Amino acid sequence: MAIVVEHEKRKREILEKSLQLFIEDGYEDVTYQKIADKCGITRTTLYIYFKNKREIFLWSIKQLTNDVEKELISIIRNSNIDSIECLKQMFIRIIDIAEKNKEFFRVLKMYLMQLEKSGADINERVARRVIRIQHLTSTVVIRGQKNGEIKNLPIKEINSLFYCLLETSIFRLGILNQQNLDEMRGIVLFVIAQLRK
Repeated sequence: MAIVVEHEKRKREILEKSLQLFIEDGYEDVTYQKIADKCGITRTTLYIYFKNKREIFLWSIKQLTNDVEKELISIIRNSNIDSIECLKQMFIRIIDIAEKNKEFFRVLKMYLMQLEKSGADINERVARRVIRIQHLTSTVVIRGQKNGEIKNLPIKEINSLFYCLLETSIFRLGILNQQNLDEMRGIVLFVIAQLRK
């Protein structure tokens, strides 16, 4: 009897285990064989899903950002909260997730440094991963302005401000090796309170 394989489920498991391996060993020290071993599959089976280590790493990032996006959409769809509370919940949740995955940002730092050495535009690569979060923020701010909950300030600047706060949070985790982001949570809540009309 043939074994039925749920490919999407297996792919997700590979990405989760690979991300853990990248965090434990660092991007440069992880090999394709180590990934296969960690997942309990052969290299041949791993090739069915991914062609190389870099692709696995990028898909791991995509999976993490997609999971964050799903949580943010769930918050945005909650009709029981106003736009200010929505922004608070969104950005506190992002900071919570970043803090939970702080080791990942250290690995990401090394990966981006390696990319930069090869001449890649790392700003463009990072921007591609956060554009959906910026779009979701804009959606909430526009809704809040229409409902009279948020001051009529330029949306682009509000987005840039929140992006800077998130960059600072990630910098503190990935570069400064801070263990928690309580101060950043306070700053984010302060900034959001200033938007209330």
